[in-house]
Amino acid sequence: MNVQQIYTGCLAHAAYYVENGGEAAIFDPLRDVAPYIERARRDGAVIKYVFETHFHADFVSGHVELARRTGATIIYGPTAKPGFPAHVAMDGEVFRLGRAQVKAIHTPGHTLESTTYLLIDEEGREHGIITGDTLFIGDVGRPDLAQHVDPEHTADKLAGLLYDSLRERIMPLSDALMVYPNHGAGSACGKSMARETTSTLGEQKRTNYALRPGMTKAEFKQAVLAGLLPPPAYFPEAVVMNMMGCADLEQVLARGLQPLSPEEFEASASKARAFVLDSRPASSFAQGHVPNSINIGLNGDFALWAGTVLDDIRRPILLVTGPGEEEETIIRLGRIGHDRILGYLQGGVDAWQTSGRALRKVLRIRAEEFADRYRFAPFVVDVRDPKEFAHEHVLGAINVPLAGMEQHLVAFPQDRPFILYCGGGYRSMIAASLLLQRGWEDLMDVDTGFTGIKRAGVSCIHGAVPQQA
Repeated sequence: MNVQQIYTGCLAHAAYYVENGGEAAIFDPLRDVAPYIERARRDGAVIKYVFETHFHADFVSGHVELARRTGATIIYGPTAKPGFPAHVAMDGEVFRLGRAQVKAIHTPGHTLESTTYLLIDEEGREHGIITGDTLFIGDVGRPDLAQHVDPEHTADKLAGLLYDSLRERIMPLSDALMVYPNHGAGSACGKSMARETTSTLGEQKRTNYALRPGMTKAEFKQAVLAGLLPPPAYFPEAVVMNMMGCADLEQVLARGLQPLSPEEFEASASKARAFVLDSRPASSFAQGHVPNSINIGLNGDFALWAGTVLDDIRRPILLVTGPGEEEETIIRLGRIGHDRILGYLQGGVDAWQTSGRALRKVLRIRAEEFADRYRFAPFVVDVRDPKEFAHEHVLGAINVPLAGMEQHLVAFPQDRPFILYCGGGYRSMIAASLLLQRGWEDLMDVDTGFTGIKRAGVSCIHGAVPQQA
């Protein structure tokens, strides 16, 4: 049995390609399906099935387009109600893939239809489990997301179901099984995922807090539900797109790859009330950008922060990108359901400036300069999440996490300068761009973030309760 994990770091997402005897199955595919089709072509295999572990919230799946282009059957677990042709499996149903088998094991908890797929090789040996968001490496799927689509599916109710699924359906399986989860560290679908993207079930039984022997259901609920951050705003919309189907990514690309002159770009931004998204690195954005644009660099957790900051999936987007990065930016936006791309600034910021239009800049300081300024007690804002801040932060800094910053704008002074920092300078520039867009001017950020600040010898405090605005 040929099992390949296809990992996409931008989303911390793992899809799986499983092939045997010239037949292939794709598990939890991303919206851009061409790589899966090409992989099967290289193997001389026919894609027979598209398995979905659940209706995903953090990305838009390519299941419908992949089935249309290959003739594959889409498979969901029990209770799923897709709005397109699909096979809804019974608990325990077995699907033949060449001489191998895939067995559906209903494991509700993350969502009601969540299903784990047991891989059985051509010799009849149980090889591994593709767990979706039921079981991660070091964590389990958060059970609070479904309530944002259906209020009856409360976090408490689903947490109880997840406890039962793990103990009655997963933990009795062999310790030797490989565990293939849908996500790794950095995904918003869990809170404590390890950096490793595969493990064995035996190792997870020994190390995963949620599988601790003797853990009561009440203890499990408390542990799983504690410390969950609000999900990105696009999650409910992505679920609906996955349940009902959506446009092919090729259509989104065709609409979005429209070059616009500075005049057309400016007029479109005004008329359509569009987000202006600059996907260049933070350092480039700081040196000069189109006024009122939001910086979310492709070189970081682009999909997560685009989905968090661009909080209205129906609002159109205009792009400013690095040379030749227009298509990649549109693909990554399409993965999270942002389909209304109106076009991109042809020639980038150079063309904008050549046309006589002004660029805006952000004052970006080195960590050594921060250390000098810190002696004079500046106003310092840490935009990392509360867990990072609580672990260690600059003495005297306040915590205004980038996720949810819009609800705490009053924390940022308008009558004095202030300094922003994050872990490495990526999130702080996103925050700076949002603040500039809303009228703040006297701000600066630290180019290497807290990592550089520590190296510069600035006083830090450890293990404190977060001081939030």
